[in-house]
Amino acid sequence: MIAHGFVRLIRNHYPDMQISRVLTRRPLSSMADFPLADVLTNSLDELIDHSDLIVECSGDVFHGTSVIERAFEAGLPVVTVNAELQVTTGSYLAGKGFITEAEGDQPGSLAALREDALQMGFEPLVYGNMKGYLNHDPSPEDMVYWANRQGISVDQTTSFTDGTKVQIEQVIIGNGLGATITRQGMEGLASTNLDDSASLLGMMAERVGQPIVDYVIPSGYPAGGVFLVGKHDEDQARAIEYFKLGRGPFYTLVRPFHLCSLEVGKTVRRVLNGGGVLLNNSTEPTLGVAAIAKRAMKPGELIERGIGGFQFRGEAIKLAQHPDHVPIGLLRKTALKRAVEPGQIITFDDIDILPSRALDIVMEQRKPRLIEVENSSSNWAAPGINTMGMLAFGG
Repeated sequence: MIAHGFVRLIRNHYPDMQISRVLTRRPLSSMADFPLADVLTNSLDELIDHSDLIVECSGDVFHGTSVIERAFEAGLPVVTVNAELQVTTGSYLAGKGFITEAEGDQPGSLAALREDALQMGFEPLVYGNMKGYLNHDPSPEDMVYWANRQGISVDQTTSFTDGTKVQIEQVIIGNGLGATITRQGMEGLASTNLDDSASLLGMMAERVGQPIVDYVIPSGYPAGGVFLVGKHDEDQARAIEYFKLGRGPFYTLVRPFHLCSLEVGKTVRRVLNGGGVLLNNSTEPTLGVAAIAKRAMKPGELIERGIGGFQFRGEAIKLAQHPDHVPIGLLRKTALKRAVEPGQIITFDDIDILPSRALDIVMEQRKPRLIEVENSSSNWAAPGINTMGMLAFGG
């Protein structure tokens, strides 16, 4: 969905850019309905050689990490629509080249809302997500039904429904914007009035003494957007009340939509014009997304996948409190070494995991940091180009 929509957007509405190549792992003969079938390739070398910028939107931690490392070897900047990758290997990658999450999905939309808020003088306290529905352990039958109805994969539908996606999204916001969580998994307030819920979260942030990330589950008003809770100068209070934001001291700024592929072009243009990182997982993350068992499992049981599977869901954690957790993005064709109970956080002692570049990166990141590495991501500048090569998507 993201790749198709983005290609159509650039083709029809961005005359200064060109989709040069689209990398897919699917047989090219099966992609006849793709909007620009003539630029499809199975060759990563061909993608790199014909691109000025890569948009990585595969949703795959392992494949995406390999593509991005190759892009960095070629000196190319990368725009991602892949929060799963960002919270798994993104902090390592942020120290190796220019990587930014795009506006359009909730994390990028929140980062853009923050930029607007800061320019208006607000002090951000809460970065909030509005989630329409939550069921921590949905049935496969329900997920197949809703996947078919919405036209997306069962894996995606499950990760949205069981809360894994919102946990991932808010963790990249927390790491990238210097926010934290009030507790494991966040508060996830049921909400009939956003202003009331936002004020409550604002008070929690003040008690913590640091901005927080969280989400609400609305009832009686639309979900699907993002919001920011902030404070402002007292001498602006009368003006802000006149502007219909209420009497304060907490003010809620709402962005009631995120249009995914239709907004990615804004971030691409930002980068090509020499703009800085909108959002990434930072080189010094404090939050992660752990794998939480949905049910009891026995030794030897195979874990086909973590994100979007029926054995685990993701929860936001503080890294300092759970140094041995397995990031849920690493769970793929993994075997349990010992029994686990429902609600248990999975550690590396619990599993046999296949070697991968993503695993190497995660383990390298867990070593004591003996040398400070300069983050080059803020120093990349566009070399006067006005065309764009592009993107990797899964298959």
